[in-house]
Amino acid sequence: MDSAQYPPLKPMRFPIKVSTVLCIALLLMLVALNQPLKTPAAPQGMISLQLSGTAEQAQAILASWRHENLSLARLSLWIDFLFIAAYLTVLFQLTRRFTADRPGVREKITGRWIRSLFIIAAVSDVGENIVLLNNFSPPDNTLSMVASILALVKFTGLLLGVAGLVIIRAARRQPLTPAS
Repeated sequence: MDSAQYPPLKPMRFPIKVSTVLCIALLLMLVALNQPLKTPAAPQGMISLQLSGTAEQAQAILASWRHENLSLARLSLWIDFLFIAAYLTVLFQLTRRFTADRPGVREKITGRWIRSLFIIAAVSDVGENIVLLNNFSPPDNTLSMVASILALVKFTGLLLGVAGLVIIRAARRQPLTPAS
């Protein structure tokens, strides 16, 4: 096929560029804060705490972080609230961009499901952060389990939502066209 028959891909707008840069900056900050949290008890740092599941595992992780790293863990959770807003904004903007020139009913319904998955992931992430902030001293079995379940819901929602975006993008028989 001759590429001249399709209109050129519309460049990303300024708001999505700003949201993406902010999201990446916050992600890099969280990754940097997570490095000192990697210990033998928490090989994945904060993710190990999110998925600990029991008070005993959570206590072992918190003990391995020592006092100064506990402050980093709390800071990481607070910064994660900003990251949640940033990634939700970027994912909504991408969903809008990928479904903008898809007039079909199925595509619109799929777009709504994808947005719903992202909302579920973000709400779960907020709940998980709140639970983790309340589970520092002393860790509780119920709070540890709730944090693990919310983390799994978050990861599942994000993975399924991103997979939906890939499917919508891959199902396109032609490149994105400018909205007219």
